[in-house]
Order: sequence, then structure tokens, then C-alpha cells
Amino acid sequence: MKELFNFLRRYAAPYKGKIALSILFNLLTAFFTLFSFAFIMPILQMLFGISTEHYAFMDWGSASLKTVAVNNFYYFVDHMISTRGASMTLALLCVILVVMTFLKVITAYLSEFFTIPMQNGVMRDIREEMYDKIVSLPIGFFTNERKGDIMARLSGDVQEVQTSVMASLFSLVKYPIMIIACLGMMIVISWQLTLFVFLLLPIFGYCMGRIGKKLRQKSFAAQNKWGEILANTEETIGGLRIVKAFNAEKKMERRFASQCDDLFRIQNSVSRRHVLAHPMSEFLGTFAIAVILWFGGSLILSGESTIDAAEFIYYMVIFYSLINPAKELSKTSYTIKKGMAAKDRIDKILDAVNPITDPEHPVPLPADRGKSSVVFKDVSFAYNEDDRDVLRHINLRVNPGETVAIVGQSGSGKSTLVDLIPRFWDIEEGEIAVDGINIKQLRVHDLRSLMGNVNQEAILFNDTIFNNIAFGVKGATRSQVEEAARVANAHDFIMATEQGYDTVIGDRGCRLSGGQRQRISIARAILKNPSILILDEATSALDTESERLVQEALETLMKDRTTIVIAHRLSTIVNADRICVLHQGEIAEEGTHAQLIAKGGLYKHLVDMQQV
Repeated sequence: MKELFNFLRRYAAPYKGKIALSILFNLLTAFFTLFSFAFIMPILQMLFGISTEHYAFMDWGSASLKTVAVNNFYYFVDHMISTRGASMTLALLCVILVVMTFLKVITAYLSEFFTIPMQNGVMRDIREEMYDKIVSLPIGFFTNERKGDIMARLSGDVQEVQTSVMASLFSLVKYPIMIIACLGMMIVISWQLTLFVFLLLPIFGYCMGRIGKKLRQKSFAAQNKWGEILANTEETIGGLRIVKAFNAEKKMERRFASQCDDLFRIQNSVSRRHVLAHPMSEFLGTFAIAVILWFGGSLILSGESTIDAAEFIYYMVIFYSLINPAKELSKTSYTIKKGMAAKDRIDKILDAVNPITDPEHPVPLPADRGKSSVVFKDVSFAYNEDDRDVLRHINLRVNPGETVAIVGQSGSGKSTLVDLIPRFWDIEEGEIAVDGINIKQLRVHDLRSLMGNVNQEAILFNDTIFNNIAFGVKGATRSQVEEAARVANAHDFIMATEQGYDTVIGDRGCRLSGGQRQRISIARAILKNPSILILDEATSALDTESERLVQEALETLMKDRTTIVIAHRLSTIVNADRICVLHQGEIAEEGTHAQLIAKGGLYKHLVDMQQV
């Protein structure tokens, strides 16, 4: 329960006004519930002649509050029967009972009315916090996580918290109030009998606790298995072409069926424990009623009780009214255990530490800066402490307005090198400087605002062409977007689509060809107008015609701009100002195309292999 209250203190604080109103109306509901029972017993007792005693009015303060209140109530009912008749008195009391019941249901409705915005609001806040955290976490976090599992946490686990924890929150407010109110009235009626009830509670609590002991652990396993199923589904859909090409449908079906069978067994275990809560609590409640009936009835029959038969009946009515809230509260405790298991999975994302942070005292970017420079000073890098270095002792200077190409065999560290510049990963050895400023001394937002990226895989969103080009540029106008598209050789094919710039391009731009997607990416970079341009194999996946159009757009984009190009097709970088050859994480050669050809080293070998 400590974790639950920490969770509520963390997320429910903005809704404390609504919580207070809910508590107030639950108190009123308990009041109307108890006192509608309170006067029905003496009414029946007097109207049907069970008691022939007559009462005289007592002044307030002449005896205990309980004694005076009960006596005067009896007095007014007795007086009304004698003056207006039993039938009229019964009718009036029935009207009062209906009015009190109406007030009870109204206050019960209002108690839930003010709880609902808090329940849904907390879920909205958690979803927004999770999404914000996912967007802010470094790329390295996601290399160890499966996308489907993250989706499961954002959807399924948050939904589980909503249905298990937040939906139970009303019960946590309502039922304890009702239980406390009933126990309070029971103490007022007979504290001796209530003390006997308290002796039974630890026994019942122990029995219920044994049932729910492993519920949270099992629920956590079920949520993990559901995450695996979603991850497998996401991978299958993404790789469906390969699955079909290798006739692997049956293999994937068996894998999925195995995961579903595991989830089936775990959920059976969880559900069986969960549904056991209600019959167990009902049995224990009936057992308690039987014991109290025996104990209290024995006292009354022996004449040793401080309450009479009518008060004992009322006592049992109150105790029976306590049983249902107690049963619901026990079910709620089981439900909450399931929700807290889902919360643990959510916290794995929310509590993840982002090592890439802004400096305490950031250095502002120069207001009058022109073309930017990039300098690597003895940089070494490994993805994990225990792994070998991917890059070793890199020393490289990219002057303002210069185009530097990075080439090398696959796995030589080319993409890693350029990923270090915008701090997608942080280095522990060496230093990277932009415009003479260590990138760790700049705000991450300021650093990345200097850069434009065009990658081998054009990353587009399921939105309009206009919004994809204007992505990340606030207040971009239609004319600016169209101009960027013209420079990127994209305007003509855009206008040929159904709705021009308002055409929705589908998931990851699936309604466009590879060359069209790449030109949209180039237009996006042109509109941003970055000081530093990073091209990561931007033409390697294109056919000859698309490559020509994209290459023309890239040359326009690169003009008078600091550019770092990664290329496998060496024909695209022969005009670069400098070419650096990476080999096993080190710069093996550096120079112009002609110089490196004349040298006859690694670059010459790569060129010969491609027959440039």
C-alpha cells in the first residue's frame, strides 16, 4: 500500500480539490445510509407493538448525547402516533425514508462524479509523461528494448493501471469511509460486541492475504509476456516480405502460438486468484455474521447484554452493511496488485536515466556565426564499457563550408562517427567541438538546431507532404515549403499527387517511391537551412534515375555549407574537398580523391572494387 500512496501522491496531487469533494460526498452518503437504518428499527418496534413503553421529552445536556437523541426521537414518534394516528405516522416516516434515500443516492453519484476527472486525468498525465520521456531518452536506450514491448507499456500497461488502480480509487475512498462509519456506529451501540468483531478481523485479513500473495508477481509476468507478443507482432509485420520469401509462415505461427500459450497459462493463474477473492470474502463474512449472532444472541438470552433485542437487530443490520464494503475492498486490493505490476513496467521507462543532459551553465551560440566548423580531438568511443572501442583516437577537422566524405567498409564506424556530433551518443574520451565550443557545453537543443540530417532510410511520418517538409520548422509558410521542394527536385511529383502538398503519404511514406521519399527528406533539410549537413548514405538505396535527381538536390543543398558525407558509392564523393578512410575504427587515410588514388592504399582498393 505504501507504493500505491506514493503513486497517488505523485500523480493525484493536481486533483486534490476533486478528491476532497469526493470524500465529502462519501461522508454524506455514509451518514444518510446509517441514519436511514437508525430510525427504521424503533419505528417498527413502536408501530407494531413490540414495545409499549412511553417516552417523555428530555432536555439536551440532561444525559449523554446518545441517550437524549434516542429518547427524544422515540418521544416525537410516540407523540405523533397518539395525535395523528399510526397510519399517518407511518406514511410520514416512509416519506422521510424516501427523501433520505434520495439524498443518499445523489451524494453517492456526486462522490463518483468528482472522482472520474481525476481517474482519467491521471491516466492522461501518465501517457503524456511516458511519451515525453520516450522522446527525450537517448537512442542508446532503445537498442536494448523492443519496440513492441515499449508500445505494450504505453498502451496495455497504462490501460491496466487505469482499469486496476485508478478505477479502484473510488473504492479506496468510498468503502473505508463506509467501514469506519459502520464500525463507529457499532461501537456506539455496543463496544463490547465490537471488540469481539475486532478479534476476528486479523484472522480474515490473514486468509485474504494468502490468496493475493503471488498475484502481483503473476501479473507482472503476464504483462511482460504481452509485451513479447506485441514485439513479435511488430517484427512480423515489418518483416513480412522476408517471412514470405523464406516460406517461414509456419515458423512464425508456431512462435506466436507458443507465446500465446504461455500468456494463456499465466492469465489463467492470475484470473483464478482474482475471482477467488469474492467467494472467499463472502464465506468469511457469513462466518463472521454467524459467530456474532451466536455470541450476541447468547448474551441477550442470558440477560448479560447491555443492549436489547431491537438494538441487537440494528447492530446486525449495520454489521451486514459493513460486509459488502469489506468484500469490495478485498477485491480492490487484488485488483490493485495487478495494476501495480503494470506500474512497475511503466516505471522502467519513467525512471530511466537520460545521460545526455544540458550543462549546468550552457554556453550560448554566437549570434553572428556564419558557417560552422566541426573538430574531433582524440575521440574514442564504445557503446558499452565492456565492448571494444568502435572508434579509436579520431582526430578530424571539418572547416566551415568544407565537404568531407567518410568512407570505409561496413562496420568501420562511419555512422557512429557522425552520430556523435549531435550527441545521439556521448563520448567519454576526447572532445568534439562545434565552432570552437565543446558540444557538452551547449544546450542539446541549440546543438541540434545547427544540423540537418538526410539518412539512407528516409524517415517520414503518416501525415501530409507539407507537414513532413515543415517538420521541426515553426511557422513555415506554403511558399517556403514549395521553394524547398523545388530545390530538392520534389515539386513536380508532389503536384502530380491527388491533393498536392496536402496528400497524406501513409505509414513511413509508403505511398511514395524510394527516390520521392528521399527528396522529401532533402526538402525538409533545405527548409531547416542548417549550418552543418550530415548525409548518411543518402543515395545508396536508389535506382540510377532517382539517384541522379537526388544527387542534384544534394549538391544544391551542400553548396556553401559544412557537410559530412558517408558514402558507399564512391562516385558520389569524388568532388569532396577531403575524403577520410575509416578502417577498424581509425582514420587510415585522408586526402582528396586524386591524392588517395595516387597513394594506392585502402581508398584505391575500394575504388577498384567498384570500378569507378
